[in-house]
Amino acid sequence: MHPQDLSRRAFDGASVVGPTIVSAGFGYDWHGMSPSTKSAELRAAWRQLMSSHARVSDALERALEERHALSLSEFEVLQRLAESPEGYRRMQELADEIHLSQSALSRLVGRLEKAGLAEREICETDRRGIYATLTDAGRAVQKEAEPTHRRVLAATLVA
Repeated sequence: MHPQDLSRRAFDGASVVGPTIVSAGFGYDWHGMSPSTKSAELRAAWRQLMSSHARVSDALERALEERHALSLSEFEVLQRLAESPEGYRRMQELADEIHLSQSALSRLVGRLEKAGLAEREICETDRRGIYATLTDAGRAVQKEAEPTHRRVLAATLVA
């Protein structure tokens, strides 16, 4: 597909509008660029995005671990469960959303269970389905860690 043929589509947080790709503050206008320039611009954007991701993730990981004894992935699970209107989430959905394998998420939820922050429940209507639910203690820990998460995001995404 040629860049000028792209219509408005979304790619996990990146928007493609006509010939311009806009993602995390990066904008590239393809008109008038040679193929080698386009390739160099894409590589530069990719590297900048990866660098920003690493910087923000590292800062979050340090702050959450130091202040709340939580890994970033543990916080992400607690946050997603806290945001769920039903109070629970299907394990497969959580794994997809936070980009973990099912086995990695299962181990992580196991650690949260041992700490009394989450529980697993079998779906009543589909015995194959397993839900993760937030305990009262998990909700309290997530609520306490949320301002740290927000402060680090504000400090690192604006920097």
